[in-house]
Amino acid sequence: MKKVPETYRRVLNNSILLRVLQFTLCICGILILVFALSDLRFRNAEGFLRGTFCLPLSISVGLMLLGCALAGLWKRTAFWFVLALVGQAVALQMIDAGPYVRYQHYKSLSHLLTETHSLLLAYFSIQTILVVVGLKHRWHSIRNWIGQNFKPWQVLGVSLVFILSSATVSREIQFYLVELFFAAFIQAVNLANIVLMAWALPEETLVSFRQKFDKLFGQPGVKDRGLRTEDLRSIICNPQPIFHNPKGEPGCVDRFAIVAAIWVVILAIVLNFISYERHPHVPDEVVYLYHAHYLADAMLTVPAPPVPEAFSIYMIPYESERWYSIFPPGWPAMLAIGTFFGAPWIVNPLLAGLNVLLAYILVGEIYSRRTARIVVFLLCFSPWHVFMAMNFMAHTFTLTCALAAAAAISRARRTNKAIWGWLSGVMTGVVSLIRPLDGLMVAGLLGLWAIGVGGRRLKFSSIAGFLGGAIVVGAIVLPYNKQITGNVAGFPLTAYYERYYGPKVNALGFGPERGLGWAIDAFPGHSPLEALINANLNISSVNLELFGWSTGSLFLAALLFFSRTMERRDHLMFTVILAILGIYSLYWFSGGADFGARYWYLMLVPVVCLTARGIQFLEGRFQPESDGFNRAGTRVMVAVLSLCIFTFVNYFAWRAIDKYHHYRGMRPDIRYLAREHSFGKSLVLIRGKTESDYLSAWTYNPLDPFADAAVYAWDRNPQVRAKILEAYPDRPVWIVNGPTVTKRGYEVAEGPLSELELVAKENEN
Repeated sequence: MKKVPETYRRVLNNSILLRVLQFTLCICGILILVFALSDLRFRNAEGFLRGTFCLPLSISVGLMLLGCALAGLWKRTAFWFVLALVGQAVALQMIDAGPYVRYQHYKSLSHLLTETHSLLLAYFSIQTILVVVGLKHRWHSIRNWIGQNFKPWQVLGVSLVFILSSATVSREIQFYLVELFFAAFIQAVNLANIVLMAWALPEETLVSFRQKFDKLFGQPGVKDRGLRTEDLRSIICNPQPIFHNPKGEPGCVDRFAIVAAIWVVILAIVLNFISYERHPHVPDEVVYLYHAHYLADAMLTVPAPPVPEAFSIYMIPYESERWYSIFPPGWPAMLAIGTFFGAPWIVNPLLAGLNVLLAYILVGEIYSRRTARIVVFLLCFSPWHVFMAMNFMAHTFTLTCALAAAAAISRARRTNKAIWGWLSGVMTGVVSLIRPLDGLMVAGLLGLWAIGVGGRRLKFSSIAGFLGGAIVVGAIVLPYNKQITGNVAGFPLTAYYERYYGPKVNALGFGPERGLGWAIDAFPGHSPLEALINANLNISSVNLELFGWSTGSLFLAALLFFSRTMERRDHLMFTVILAILGIYSLYWFSGGADFGARYWYLMLVPVVCLTARGIQFLEGRFQPESDGFNRAGTRVMVAVLSLCIFTFVNYFAWRAIDKYHHYRGMRPDIRYLAREHSFGKSLVLIRGKTESDYLSAWTYNPLDPFADAAVYAWDRNPQVRAKILEAYPDRPVWIVNGPTVTKRGYEVAEGPLSELELVAKENEN
């Protein structure tokens, strides 16, 4: 028998050790995940996961990825990838967010140095050291590349956007400046980490990546193929066009867009079920659902309850003999369709999927198909987009109608068919029925675009159709106002605020009388200074929520803006952004911390477009090799893909658990309690705070206050209780403690009791 060479023996032993190490890393990743799922420290008192769970989740995924890649060409890339993945999870754990009505901030240094938080700083310090060491040998090349491609003023401009958008302004200037530096530093470290990861990609894989990206996103100038019936059976399998487009015309939907739309719908529905629990969490949502319920029953108002002070909530005119929502009818009418079928929670997810298709069509009309696909891909991983699709707010439907109106204008310009002008006008009118101020902006911007500002002027019949459609549909609000307020020009929302809060409190413009005195409103009234503060609040929110990237979401759009390579179509998108920012600067409120910069939601597609163009600009800064492949530019796309993966693993889970589960103290337990105890035709008195405990229960009240169903009233005080018991003398009474009382969920304190039994108990006490 021949003796085994010593070299071969060492290689064999090393290979075995490497496999053992890979297996160990994977097992450790699995064990960490199992530990986090079973350890009560990662769960609240009711057993639901805490936001802290997202860190071991990220570590688990990172270890398993590192274990899989350790033996091949990808080990260096995997190391930087995992370092950045866990680095983002660590940074998120240093943010003080939670399910509260407030803007999030990084925790103070003294807080981070205590208990387990010090481990977060330790990891970030290690990440910083490793990134600095990794950049040491690359810094000369990076500096030369920046010097060759950008001028100092451009670097300064991008840096200012990068820094100033990284944190939300605070009342204490010193705290804000410290946080701004800390947040910008975290973004910079993570950006450098991503650069090192992209730089570590094996050269042998770049051509393959380039080919895959070109196949996935397409190439400029490539024409679509025709429709084949059998293609419908393989929508998920092959992202190629399916709609007939023999001339290579833009704006056609293909498999890529359809799969992306399905992804968004499913993701939003899953989040609605798990995080949102198919229950409204914002007062606006409660009123929207109430409005949708009585519209689904073909009513414009409902009878007032017998004791208004036991049922009144914000945005319902409680002194009126008829109760109604103060909101315009557009969104509740759409939501009523889902309500009619018993599934209002599915409306926004479906609309978000439709928005993906409409965005694909619109961007394909204005840009190339490749740009349109990148935009759609980014929308699939945009927390701003998906979490807005999860809720019951009006903004997703507003975007649907605005995108449809803009796409129709573009089609009218290309085809010279007046029907597209009419369709655009109709959809613009619908926007005005959802959010009147947004409708005004959409009408103004599309009207200017139609007459030739930023594009070729439409023919007269198309312009007339646009105006006619917008006026006819928008005018529906006039008879609606007449029915509700008795005045065609009297909007319910305006009448409500003027009646209960005073004149001009909710009007546009500056003045000391604006505003409702909310805690998250910077100053009383409204001024240009407060407009700047509101802009900061929304810009920092967009930077965080748009893509959830650890590097900040506005970096690439800023890079395009300062590059001086913007085309007319880019200026078109930027104009839309400026118009929305400018008009909402005249409003006293920023929109709050609910679902990002929600008042600016119509900016979503323009900002994503500029980001996609920023990606393409950055790709173009790298020269193709002699064989025609842009290997260095391919690294840009890999970096963007990696950031999107980080968002999916880290940000979606963190936001869904840490913020939106039981957001604002709203929770659906009362419906489970009603089923468990068979409330039936009873009177249920809710103890606790009206803005959370009672508001959650109020959602499940019948439209008819005397219906054969459970009626939920607020146990406001003994005097109101006496009145409500007198109004419902024949019903069994349940006393339910709300979450702010129990510090858990809803709990039955007493019941069922008759009125006499309840009065006797009160007398005993």
